[in-house]
Amino acid sequence: MRKRSLITAAAALTTLGGATFAYASLIERNMFTLRRFDVPLLEPDAEPLRILHLSDLHMMPEQRRKQDWVAALIGADPDLVVVTGDNMASPYAVPGVLRALEPLLDLPGAFVFGSNDYTGPVWKNPLQYLLPDREYVQGVELPSEDLRAAFVDAGWADLNNARTIVKAGGRSIELAGVDDPHVERDDYAAVAGPISPGADLHLGVTHTPASWVLDAMAGDGFALLLAGHTHGGQVCVPGYGALTTNCDLPQAMAKGLHRWPGSDAWLHVSAGLGTHPTAPIRFACRPEASLLTLIPR
Repeated sequence: MRKRSLITAAAALTTLGGATFAYASLIERNMFTLRRFDVPLLEPDAEPLRILHLSDLHMMPEQRRKQDWVAALIGADPDLVVVTGDNMASPYAVPGVLRALEPLLDLPGAFVFGSNDYTGPVWKNPLQYLLPDREYVQGVELPSEDLRAAFVDAGWADLNNARTIVKAGGRSIELAGVDDPHVERDDYAAVAGPISPGADLHLGVTHTPASWVLDAMAGDGFALLLAGHTHGGQVCVPGYGALTTNCDLPQAMAKGLHRWPGSDAWLHVSAGLGTHPTAPIRFACRPEASLLTLIPR
């Protein structure tokens, strides 16, 4: 009798595990969601300004559903588009990325790259993401310069270790960004310095929300910091949240809008729209884009 009960329990667990994996791999990872946040950092009586924050597309050429969904975000009527990297998951992904972003490329925009804009993904044990000091393994070279040229030709600002001012929504917006800290391409020192008093708004942009970069940006006075990389944890525990952020960001800040500790800056971390192609699952963490509406304090 006991043996039969154990067999029954094992079968039930196996069935539950299979159903959960099927849901995570076939359903939730395609449940694209637009998150909306109000960020109170404008001057009194200022008109709201809408920023569309996109991250971690990890685009494969055949992902037409994702491409169509992203393209339709033009309907959110953003004033500025900011893309925080990891756009590609294949050497052949540039046309798919541009198909997704084409309607948005006519708007003011800015971008930084992530590690998966330079080298492609390789298979790895997903449990390695729980290791704080795991070795980063590079895959096949990706056409990062082709994607960069397409973005720049469209008029978007390249913020990879760069700083500039753009006009959007009738405002002058100062942006400073770094290349991906996750693979030690960041050089904030090259763009560091107090914010420009002549700009109406100041944004710091990075792919990986590494604390040393966020601390430096907030210390210089950047009021809103944008990042991706974490996938929101990608596989979360209901009622608990992310198990890892794949960087030194606290797990409680794996996605969404937070105050950056020790500063007046806001931090928004996007859970992103894609997955590593060798781990195409999401659980309790839908793929997302975010519309940040900046409002008066």
